[in-house]
Amino acid sequence: MIDWTQRKVLVTGAAGFIGSHLTEQLLLAGASVRAFIRYNSKGDMGFLTLIPSERREKLEIVFGDLTDPQAVANAVRGMDIVFHLGALIAIPYSYVNPIHVVQTNVMGTTYVLEAAHQQKIAYMVNISSSEVYGTALYVPIDEQHSLQGQSPYSASKIGAEKIAESYYRSFGVPVATLRPFNTYGPRQSARAVIPSIITQALSRDEIHLGSLAPTRDLNFVLDTVAGMMQAVGSEALLGRSTNIGTGTEISVGDLAHKIIAMIGRDVQIVQDTERLRPSKSEVERLLADSSFMRQATGWSNQVSLEDGLGQTIEWIRQHMALYRPKEYAV
Repeated sequence: MIDWTQRKVLVTGAAGFIGSHLTEQLLLAGASVRAFIRYNSKGDMGFLTLIPSERREKLEIVFGDLTDPQAVANAVRGMDIVFHLGALIAIPYSYVNPIHVVQTNVMGTTYVLEAAHQQKIAYMVNISSSEVYGTALYVPIDEQHSLQGQSPYSASKIGAEKIAESYYRSFGVPVATLRPFNTYGPRQSARAVIPSIITQALSRDEIHLGSLAPTRDLNFVLDTVAGMMQAVGSEALLGRSTNIGTGTEISVGDLAHKIIAMIGRDVQIVQDTERLRPSKSEVERLLADSSFMRQATGWSNQVSLEDGLGQTIEWIRQHMALYRPKEYAV
């Protein structure tokens, strides 16, 4: 077990959905946390503002950009552990601006790895995505499954993973890559399917979705974060990529019906062509085999889909001002 009270930790992408939850859990565990946030003229700290002020005593905010190697090096300096979550994550955005996505996700990861190498950090966790697998060729998907760049986003995460592997093999950087399957929960943006369904179901008579057939392995955000924290210090995870998922799946259509039933409104589901991925780019099925993660760290998911959806619905209900349910977020 890691004594977090003795650790100085950098979290890139700390203002985002998963990053803010990870930052909060690290602070609760007693770690000193440096949050690296993309610079913006408003000084906006994103979801870090939702962390109660009494928990922020050991939180330092650093603004910069992953594509600036000097800013990244400055952020890594003096840290023991690095969690690298910073990325451009939206798949639809990667169709529109693939170069921006590759520059941020591949080169940004390289800059973090180079800083970790030069400054000899103790452990780095690089966060990838189950999107690297593309549509499942077999299920459950283990780490030996082939990688398929079915979108510029997924290709950028494959590239980032391989750069991380090369820094472990070439320079001995202690880096472990984790592949979370579909994480959901409070604070997630409407770019993801669950907040999109929930916000529409709460405020509209119709839910507009793309394809209803794809299945996803849905993992509650605090379970994903627990896996990230439990990974630190594991020798078995170094230099490789490891799944974090529940081992269960649900289709988008069934998920929408479940959420509608939980909300209790009479809402119709409409397929919207604008929301369809290109035919060769749609990932039809994701179902994780996380047995290696369990063996290496003892991690397992603790929150059921029903409980997780209930918490997410209630949070979104209380924060509807953050969402624009009539718009398709890319």
